[in-house]
Amino acid sequence: MADYHPIDISVYPPIFRQFATYKTVIQGRSPATVEDYLSDLSLFFRVYKHLRGGRRTPLEEISLDDIDAAFLEKITRTDIFEVFNYLVNERGNKVCARARKLSALKSLYKYLTVTEKLFEHNPVRDIESPKQSQKLPKYLTLDECVLLLQTVASDGESTTRDRDYAMITLFLNCGMRLSELVGINLSDIDRDMTALRVLGKGSKERFIYLNDACRAALNAYLPTRAAMADRIIPEDRDALFLSTRRNRRISQKTVQYIVYKYLEMAGLGHKKLSTHKLRHTAATLMYQSGNVDIRVLKDILGHEQLNTTQIYTHVSDESMQRAMDANPLAGLQLNKKHS
Repeated sequence: MADYHPIDISVYPPIFRQFATYKTVIQGRSPATVEDYLSDLSLFFRVYKHLRGGRRTPLEEISLDDIDAAFLEKITRTDIFEVFNYLVNERGNKVCARARKLSALKSLYKYLTVTEKLFEHNPVRDIESPKQSQKLPKYLTLDECVLLLQTVASDGESTTRDRDYAMITLFLNCGMRLSELVGINLSDIDRDMTALRVLGKGSKERFIYLNDACRAALNAYLPTRAAMADRIIPEDRDALFLSTRRNRRISQKTVQYIVYKYLEMAGLGHKKLSTHKLRHTAATLMYQSGNVDIRVLKDILGHEQLNTTQIYTHVSDESMQRAMDANPLAGLQLNKKHS
C-alpha cells in the first residue's frame, strides 16, 4: 500500500496546525481528510474576514496569520450564519459543500473547547447540519459495464491498454475507492493472487478478494509493468499501477482522465460518471445481481456503518417494472359502457 505523505501544514496559522496534528496523530485521521478540514476552515475564515473588512480585499489575498484562540472565541452564531449566507449566494455552495464546511468547523471548536479547554464558548455546537437529500447512486448497467470493458480491450492505439483495462476491471469488480486503487503495491497482492490489501478511509486496512476477471487482467498487465522496472523512481518501485510518462506511481488525476476517456469512447459520457460511480456500479451489481448480503457488502466496500451501505439496496427501474407487470390486474382492460 502506498504510504501517506505528511501534508504541509506550515502555511496555516499555529492553532490550525495544532488541530491538524491532533486529528492526524491522536485521532488517526488520514492526511487527505485533515487537508480537507484545513481547506474548508481556511475558506470559511477568509470569507468571515472578507465580510468584516467590507469586501475590500479579495479572498485569496486575505491572511490568516492572526487567527488564534482569542480570535476564534469572538466568533458568534450570527457570524457563522452570515458566512454561510455568502457561501450560498455568492459562491453557490450546495448542501454537500456547506455540510462539509460545518463539519470542519464543529470539529475545530470541539477540539478548542473540549479537548484543549482554551475557552468555553462554542458558537457552532447547536447549529444543525443542512439536510442532504438521499440521492440514489448513479451506476452502469451490466451491459454498459461490458461495453466499457470491450471499449478498453479493443483500443489498439493505446500503449497502456493492459494497465487501463486492469484498473477499470478492479473498479467494476472490487468496488474500491480511487485512492485505494492508486495506492496498491505489488507487495499488497498475495502470492497466488487471490486477494490484495488496500488502505481505506482512516488509514484502515482491509483485504479485497480477487475473482477470475481481476486475476486475468492483472496477469495480462504485469509483464508490461515489469518491463518498466529499471525506469521507475526509487520511492515508487513497489507501485502496481504506473505512469509510463513519469515512471512513477500513477496519479489519481490520471486515473480519472482515463475513466472519463473510455466512458466517452464507449458512448457513455452522457451519464456523467466518475471513478467513484464505478465503485457504485460494483456495489449495485453485487447486491442486485449477485445477491450479496448487505453486511458482506459493507465489509467489501470498507464502510464503517451499515446505513452507509444501505443506499445500494435501492430497487432498479427494471425490477420495479417487472413488479408492476406481475400485478394480476396488469392485463385487465375493461370496456366502458356509455350510458
